[in-house]
Amino acid sequence: MFQNAAAMTLLVAGLLAGMLVMLEAGRRIGIRRLARDPDGAMAGLGSLEGAIFGLVGLLIAFTFSGAASRFDKRRDLIVEEANYIGTAYLRLDLLPASTQPGLRDCFRRYVDSRLAVYDALPDVGAAKAKLAESNLVQTEIWRRAVEATKIAEINGNAVTSLVLSSLNEMIDITTTRTVALQTHPPPSIFIMLGVLVLGASLLAGHGMAGGKRRSSLHVLLFTVLIAGVIYIVLDFEHPRAGLIRVAAFDQVLVNVRESMK
Repeated sequence: MFQNAAAMTLLVAGLLAGMLVMLEAGRRIGIRRLARDPDGAMAGLGSLEGAIFGLVGLLIAFTFSGAASRFDKRRDLIVEEANYIGTAYLRLDLLPASTQPGLRDCFRRYVDSRLAVYDALPDVGAAKAKLAESNLVQTEIWRRAVEATKIAEINGNAVTSLVLSSLNEMIDITTTRTVALQTHPPPSIFIMLGVLVLGASLLAGHGMAGGKRRSSLHVLLFTVLIAGVIYIVLDFEHPRAGLIRVAAFDQVLVNVRESMK
């Protein structure tokens, strides 16, 4: 996982520089070939270049679509967790009055710990430490809830089912969110994308060898647009590190916490 937006920017800047180098290298190779064989240097290359550029476009579309879908899923999971916590908190009213204050205090600490987990990102180490604290509060909430149902001697009835099932959903969603945050395409996909982009740049430069002067406009548009799209894909994949942020949706959890006063 990228630690911050600067790391992603550095990677994409390196790719952009590599594309510029490959464009120039391809142009010089093309110029030498044209000097040796003016009539046949470019013959039959159109279909090959078209196939490679099409493959680049397909892979970019594939990675962009997947990244956007995962971003939407992570955002939806924040809302789901807020709903589960809110429901579980309301159902505490069904438990004996003497057990409710302690549980409500645990819930407040639990929501604070959950917010702290994601506030700590992209610092993975700090986030793991906060997650461990959150898991301890989870355990305490579950233990207190089970004891409360035993005190009331309501084991097996609808109240126990409602309270414990809502707590179970609240606990399960934390694992779902953690897995969703860590779910990314295999690194080989991005390596292949980088290789294809650099290869396409070489071919694009070769195709420009026929002109007496290179077109700076086309070079800049090609490199900046491709690098920009790849940056957005990486940004979608790491919404806690870059410019595209899912953190704004944490306000839903903040609202749930404020309702617990």
